[in-house]
Amino acid sequence: MSNAFQVDLRGIVDLLSHHLYASPRVYARELLQNALDAITARRAGDPEAPAGAVRIETGDGVLRVADNGIGLTEAQVHELLATIGRSSKRDELGFARHEFLGQFGIGLLSCFLVADEIRVHTRRAGAPAVLWTGFADGRYEVAPGADREPGTTVTLLPRRGAEHWLSGATVTGLAQLFGSLLPVDVRVDGVATTAGDPPWLLGDDRALTAYAERTFGFTPFDVIPLNVPEAGLTGAAFVLPTPVNPAARGGHRVYLKRMLLAESVEGLLPEWAFFARCVVDAGELRPTASREALYEDGLLESTREAIADQLRGWLVRLSRLDPRRLAEFLQVHHLGVKALALHDDEMLRLVEQWWPMETNVGRMTLAEFRRQHGGIRYAATLDEFRQLAAVAAAQDLAVVNAGYTYDAEIIERLRGLDRDAVVERLEPSDLTTRFDLLDPAAELALRPFLAAAQRRLDRLGCEVVVRAFEPASLPALYLVTRSAAFHDELQATRERADELWGGVLDAIADAGPPDRPQLVLNHRNPLVRRVTALADPELVALAVEALYGQALLLGYHPIRPADAALLNTSFLGLLGRAVPGEQA
Repeated sequence: MSNAFQVDLRGIVDLLSHHLYASPRVYARELLQNALDAITARRAGDPEAPAGAVRIETGDGVLRVADNGIGLTEAQVHELLATIGRSSKRDELGFARHEFLGQFGIGLLSCFLVADEIRVHTRRAGAPAVLWTGFADGRYEVAPGADREPGTTVTLLPRRGAEHWLSGATVTGLAQLFGSLLPVDVRVDGVATTAGDPPWLLGDDRALTAYAERTFGFTPFDVIPLNVPEAGLTGAAFVLPTPVNPAARGGHRVYLKRMLLAESVEGLLPEWAFFARCVVDAGELRPTASREALYEDGLLESTREAIADQLRGWLVRLSRLDPRRLAEFLQVHHLGVKALALHDDEMLRLVEQWWPMETNVGRMTLAEFRRQHGGIRYAATLDEFRQLAAVAAAQDLAVVNAGYTYDAEIIERLRGLDRDAVVERLEPSDLTTRFDLLDPAAELALRPFLAAAQRRLDRLGCEVVVRAFEPASLPALYLVTRSAAFHDELQATRERADELWGGVLDAIADAGPPDRPQLVLNHRNPLVRRVTALADPELVALAVEALYGQALLLGYHPIRPADAALLNTSFLGLLGRAVPGEQA
């Protein structure tokens, strides 16, 4: 035995108002949409039909929306207006006909967000007029209507508390918001609310700039025309004149067949194009059921890729025709371009040629750096660059600071773009191999000092060596290889881990002994030479600890609790030796 579902219309209206539609204002869009589709249907069947017109009246506390569209017969009224989910814009196979905006058969229900009663007075050519009255409690009535010209008039009687939604000022604003670009004459209380053709079809950059200022609130850095025939899409992308957070999701103004879909649609552009805001009109993209977002399908994906190609092409043209303008753009929006360069070879070339990066020999592009130094040696983090840049420069070693967002990945990508590209990450061993060894006599004389210094720093896992290097003003340098840094992080994690994960970390740590960090003392520094000549073992120990602490601080290395304790004791010890008086 089969039974029909029982539908509570009040529950459906509550569902629409709280979960499908973002605001009651959408009722105006749905009424305009139905009127436009009715006009489109009449013109399709009768090219000689009068020009489409929509007349909206707001007097006496009710709203009337009249169109000269195709109208409905009594049978269609029963079938379509009283059946949720059935749309008149579907063919016999159930596929939506793309000439129409509405496709879900629920648009009229949105009127119950603001009205308790909906009256539809309609007549189709060759059929008698019909009056359909729907109530928010789920009832409806059908009666003969007064004779009229073909078309439809929808009358809304406001629900308590929603009267302001049907006021003249509100309805005029909503008609201008949703329907200002519609290709039919729309008037509210006799005042036109349509503004003609979209500004991006006029070919006037000044008009587009004015549109961006009026609509988005900024004067664009540049305007990029958009055209995707596959999606029936035209429009413009406005490049923001100021930096924007890449994580911020910028919404775009989207029209479907010149009816506003929404003012903040996401997903139209790829993630890297956060520097642009778009306004587009599309004929083939599908809206979601709420008609407040775009349906994610293959067409939207290919449209997104096509728009990305056009933005990319604009950047390439700038690099060829107006490098100064490109430099201005990169100063503002380099993050977006660098994000694109991670997977686009053309943008990678653009970044290599035009984006200046920080190096220890001045700011320059990667292309300039390669020409001057034959390859690219880079520090992968800001801390690495701070620790080693000055010393590397003194050893005639040029280094790029790749510690900023995407820089290291971009530099590594150059390997795949150019087989001849020499790309190396800076290692502490690159520096130590350039330091000068001491002559055998001096090294022999330093053995007692090195033994005392090593005993003092053994508990910190640090090896003490003496070399001669520039700049002579730097007394000591703390060098940590990547394997040593990884080992330190592993140990710190092991101390916080539970027994299970501790065993896993122990297994990793047992893979092999790490390289020990090195405290490299500079024999060219006068202070270091005086320290190495000290005869007092305790003073030697305090001096070495102080040099160790200074090397950590100058190199921006993390300070462990043991390091902090050593800094404190060495400072107090040296201060106690320097200040005369009785020892405590």
